[in-house]
Formats: sequence, structure tokens, C-alpha cells
Amino acid sequence: MGIFGLGWKTAVFAAGAALLWTGVHSGQLPPQPAAGSEIDIADGWPKPAPLARAVPTRVEIPSLGVNAPLMSLGVSDSGELEVPPAGKTNLAGWDREAVTPGQVGTAVVVGHVDDERGPSVFYGLGSITRGQTIRIDRADGRTAEFRVYKVEVLDRDDFPAERVYGDRDRAELRLITCGGSFHRGSGYTANVVVFARHTATR
Repeated sequence: MGIFGLGWKTAVFAAGAALLWTGVHSGQLPPQPAAGSEIDIADGWPKPAPLARAVPTRVEIPSLGVNAPLMSLGVSDSGELEVPPAGKTNLAGWDREAVTPGQVGTAVVVGHVDDERGPSVFYGLGSITRGQTIRIDRADGRTAEFRVYKVEVLDRDDFPAERVYGDRDRAELRLITCGGSFHRGSGYTANVVVFARHTATR
């Protein structure tokens, strides 16, 4: 159990199905991940020493051309994770109730897929492939580098919250945005979730 205990986990798990389905679809569905099996995360990838807690400041995904600042997000009174402001197309957020990227446990970064004007910061997230790199810059001057080992589209009405958010004995990262089909009035039916593990510190 992580440093915030079961109470925090329960609150965030309850919110998992509702994450990031707001926004008005502009006519074309964003990319969806291709089917594929999970990489064995004990396959020889580097296992750097975990980092101490430090505020993450920026997310970079070189393969998608993403280079965006991060804002701090909390959990609302209703138990839902907050999301970045609508209309901020190049802004993502990190869950301050979770570990920070590079700490032992599961860090969480979320961003919108689109809005009424078009694509947002995580529009291309569903096209990321296993083995690709995600970098998180931190306020301590370090960059935690992660490698993707799985990408899934998870139905928001049956969201496997514990599998996505649950504590791990290594430093992991989840990137989350909208996915699935889109219905005007109710939004997206699913979330695209990227699973990655810490493989380097710069």
C-alpha cells in the first residue's frame, strides 16, 4: 500500500471510470492502440534506483511530438480526479495524491484528447507503441525516463481501477486520456491507458 494508504486509493478507484470523457468530438475518432500482448517487464530493461518525491513539471513523448507542461491535480469531494482546464490544448496534469514519477509506486498523468476546436495534448496517445519512451521532467532537475510496455482501451463503465492505479514494487507511470467510441451528449465510452516503467534517470 502506498504512502497515501487505502483511503486515497478507494477515492481514485471510484473515479477511474469517469476520467477524461468530457469535450466535444470534432468529427474523427483519435488513434486507438493496436492489439498486442504485454511485454515481459522483466525482459532485461534497465532498473534504475527509485527517486525521492519531487514535483513533475513537464511530460515529453518524442515519438508523438508531445512536449507539455504539467499542472497539479487533486481528487474532488465526489472522489473524481480533476482534469486540466478545457481549452488548454498543450497542458497535462499529474495526480498529486499519488507518487511522483520515479518514486516506487504508480504515478498518474492525464490529459485531454480533444475539444470542440480539435486535437489536444494526448490526441495521439492511442498510437504509441510498446518500447517507446516517455520523459518526465522534475523540479529537482532530474528527468525520469519510462518505457512503454502496454497500451489498452478500457471501458469507463467497467474500469479496472486497481490494475491501473494499484501500488507496484517498482516505479511505474500511467498516461490516461479518452478513447473508445464517442456519443454526443455523453462523451467517450473508454479511456486509453499507457502502462510504462522507469528505465533511466537523466
